[in-house]
Amino acid sequence: MNQIIEKHVSTWADGKTFPASYVVPSGKRPGDNVVPTVPNIPVIDLSKSQSSHRKEIVQQIIEAAQHFGFFQVINHGVPWRLMDDAIGVFKEFFELPSEEKSRICLEEQSRKFSLFTSSSDYDKETHHFWRDATTHSCTPLEECIQYWPSKPLRYREVVGNYVVNVRELGSRLLELISEGLGLEHGYFAKELSQEPVLVANHYPPCPDPSLTLGAGKHCDPNLITILLQEDVPGLQFVNNGEWISVEPIPYAFVVNIGLQLQIISNGKLRSMEHRVVTNAVKSRTTSAYFIEPRKECFIEPAKAVLSAENPSNYKGVLYKELVKITRAAFIE
Repeated sequence: MNQIIEKHVSTWADGKTFPASYVVPSGKRPGDNVVPTVPNIPVIDLSKSQSSHRKEIVQQIIEAAQHFGFFQVINHGVPWRLMDDAIGVFKEFFELPSEEKSRICLEEQSRKFSLFTSSSDYDKETHHFWRDATTHSCTPLEECIQYWPSKPLRYREVVGNYVVNVRELGSRLLELISEGLGLEHGYFAKELSQEPVLVANHYPPCPDPSLTLGAGKHCDPNLITILLQEDVPGLQFVNNGEWISVEPIPYAFVVNIGLQLQIISNGKLRSMEHRVVTNAVKSRTTSAYFIEPRKECFIEPAKAVLSAENPSNYKGVLYKELVKITRAAFIE
């Protein structure tokens, strides 16, 4: 069997096997304590953004981004059936026989698609995380889609349609955020969001969720992340020094603020540390759409948010440097 495939959790996870390399160091473990859920994390009805309530929706988004760094959106325009289909084909892919996934990896070797386990820096990690994942480049979609898996048979069709819909949702959200920050129309539409990436995550049932994590504590480096998750909880973020679990809402998307947007807003909007915990009973599959720029894009506070009373809090930085910072924190 391909050595890379042998490492994948979904290849060997049987509900009993627990390699020592997956034990997170003491002090970073989720432990056995029950982490409170926050049913009232802001839930924003995007259908109202097309009405006389637009200013109210903009304010809700800005306040959620300031105080939580996270919010959920409903009535967002992405068809429910498409959301179900996307999660479905991701599950089917991760459940493919090891030999089939190995063959796909060899055939689709390209920067447009990759399959990995734990993190993209597996060999540099001090410990591993309980997940397998795929990354999909999305621009230009017509070119990238040819490098995505051809199995399950509907994979490219479903995931391609999903990307088109989530891309539109992302554009709407960024325009609302732009309004809330007092930026010009289309501020985020060009070089600041040219290289979106779609990541599908799969977390098999874990024999001892108190000792490991599905993803370590980190901030996302990009503008915003749009997360589709099942009804299985797992996402947690830091609020007032406490880990808070995000309660899944059927057919809602979780949106979180990345470091790129924190810098552009000069710290008005906050990128919060978050992680993923596992559970012993159910697998969990999610899809995260990262809206980000090219690696050489220069990130700095928007001039429109600066003033004598609000001077710049950040030095400009290349986006690839933000990626390095967050990657280093993730694999610790």
